[in-house]
This record gives sequence, structure tokens and C-alpha cells, in this order.
Amino acid sequence: MNFRVRTKEEPEINLIPFIDVLLVILIFLMLSTTYAKFTEMQLKLPVADVDAQRDHAKEVLVSVSADGQYSVNKQMVNGRNVAELANAMKAGAKAGPDSVLIIHADASARHQAVINVMEAARRAGLTQITFATVSPTPGSTR
Repeated sequence: MNFRVRTKEEPEINLIPFIDVLLVILIFLMLSTTYAKFTEMQLKLPVADVDAQRDHAKEVLVSVSADGQYSVNKQMVNGRNVAELANAMKAGAKAGPDSVLIIHADASARHQAVINVMEAARRAGLTQITFATVSPTPGSTR
């Protein structure tokens, strides 16, 4: 009978194989990223002038002044009612219903004046509406 007390060995973690595996993975990743750079397509994208691409024939420019006067394609509209504005928009829409309405409204123009432009656009059959804005200047408080 063996009655001697056995000494328990402390388990130890050997980190050397772990570090070897990590170094192999690191070398593999470094080599694969180097090869990926050689296999990508070299493209030279075309250059275009944005202003030249705009189709001015499809645009209807409507300006609203601070005092509520309207102009369509830089021609003043007589009167301020929606029907006269709709007729002017129909005449100014060279591309018909495919025209894009660009509203240039003064910052201090009344809200109702802009709503009148949108209502006139609906009556004229113009469904594509956008608003023109300017970028704020650096240092402005607005």
C-alpha cells in the first residue's frame, strides 16, 4: 500500500506555442494585404462640370420677394393670385409636367407667399419642387 501524500503539480499555461501561432497569423495577414493592393482595379473616373450637366430647359425658376411679388423665369408676374402664377408657370415650363420647379424665396418672405407658389405648381401640374438656399458664410451667427 502506498500511503505517501502526492504533491499536486500546479497547472501551467505554455504561451510559446500561442505566440508562435499569432506570429504566423500576423505574417499571413501582412502578406495578403500586400497582394490585395496589386490585384485591385486601377480606374480613372471621368470628370464632369456640374453646371454643364444641369438641364436648364427642364427648370422653372420662381422667385418670391420679401414683399410678396413673384417672377417666373426672371419675368415679373402681374398680380399676386394663384391662378395668374399657375398660368405663368405653365407658360414657363418648357418640358411640361417633367419640369422641376425651383423656388427662390427671400428669407423674410411670408409663408403664405411660398404656399401660393406651391399651390400654383400643383395647378400647373408640376410635381417636382425644390427650394434654393445659400450656404452660410463662415463666422455668421445664423
